[in-house]
Amino acid sequence: MTSAASPLLTDLYQLNMLQAYFEHGIAETAVFEFFVRKLPKRRNFLVAAGLEQVLEFLEGVAFSESDIAWLRRTRRFGDAFLDHLVALRFEGDVHAVAEGTVVFPNEPILRVTAPLPIAQLVETRIINLLHFQTLIASKAARVVLAAQGRRLVDFGLRRAHGAEAGLLAARASYLAGFDGTATVEAARLWGVPLYGTMAHAFVQAFDDEAAAFEAFARARPEGLVLLIDTYDTVAAAGKVVELAPRLARDGIRIAGVRLDSGDLASLAREVRAVLDAGGLDETTIFASGGLDEDEVAALVDAGAPIDGFGVGTSLTTSEDAPALDCAYKLQEYAGLARRKRSTGKATWPGRKQVWRRHGADGRMASDILGLESERRPEPVLLQPVMAAGLRVGSSPSLADVRAHAAQQLALLPEPMRGLDPAPPYLVEVSEPLKALAAEVDRRLAHLETTDAG
Repeated sequence: MTSAASPLLTDLYQLNMLQAYFEHGIAETAVFEFFVRKLPKRRNFLVAAGLEQVLEFLEGVAFSESDIAWLRRTRRFGDAFLDHLVALRFEGDVHAVAEGTVVFPNEPILRVTAPLPIAQLVETRIINLLHFQTLIASKAARVVLAAQGRRLVDFGLRRAHGAEAGLLAARASYLAGFDGTATVEAARLWGVPLYGTMAHAFVQAFDDEAAAFEAFARARPEGLVLLIDTYDTVAAAGKVVELAPRLARDGIRIAGVRLDSGDLASLAREVRAVLDAGGLDETTIFASGGLDEDEVAALVDAGAPIDGFGVGTSLTTSEDAPALDCAYKLQEYAGLARRKRSTGKATWPGRKQVWRRHGADGRMASDILGLESERRPEPVLLQPVMAAGLRVGSSPSLADVRAHAAQQLALLPEPMRGLDPAPPYLVEVSEPLKALAAEVDRRLAHLETTDAG
């Protein structure tokens, strides 16, 4: 699985800290939370994703003999510490927001409660997994809203930043509402529906375009979609019309044609006219070619007769916002709330929870960020998903996660469903949480005064 990785897939400073913790006997219970500090430009919300891969990672995290042997050869770490690493396992608790849930800045998406060394060690991979899938699911959700129900397929593997990124992007985009992917391995691992047509190279390999269409149709008759923009797009549509009766006599139906270049709106109208005149009114038009949510929205708004879109590079790289300002921060250690106070990066201390309010119309109205110990009538977002290193119940299927994400998008306030910035969603900080932050500040100030004295 993609989450199965050596603990050495981490930052050096994690291992540096672990050795220092080991030598000083620092191993009491710590609480870390993963959250996003602020939204990227033109994002009104995020869609949480990647939890399943995090749980898989935590279940299996362990140093192998070869890992330890390599660390010994580096001579960076002491033998006693390396011997200690052999038995290190994750046996902590995890609370998390369900995958597919809409979230906002400073709301914890995941909380880890475990002995400090192991909670520290898993930081890098947790951020790596949650950050990327949340980033892509959030981008995909924008395309889904822009497409207004038209078919969407992930075409992005070939330009993703590595194989794992392309694979996880297929999962995250499907989770967020895409209909499927061209990435075959995503179907094998998670059952993501597969879609694929043909490349221009196939057409170019034949001296006659119509012959290429027929050869492909007879070899791959199921869900047949022909790529018609290798040469003259409108003329190719005519060839499709001429070919259709001959194929129909053998039980082969041309399900669709694909446009990959040019003025897609204009070409789609011309092609639609040719297909309809030739009796192929049920043959769909599918468009691709460097599309993003803005171009999809423009085509939909223009009334272009396009039934579906393939979205690639802009999706798997989240081209307009390729990273989230996210963090995994210590919020409690040894029973005491902790807080980072750096300018622009201050955190709210303690174990937190998020409560969500809904308006009379059923849509999301506002959230409350408070302490886990508070009691409120609104539904909570963070739920226990792992206890003592074991999953709590069974994880939802990807189909269930996808249905949850669709429900979440339907509950967004109408202004937040658009592509342009909307007024910020209200996340209210509770009075008990503010009081705890002030208490932590007073304690730190006292310690600083004592140290200075």
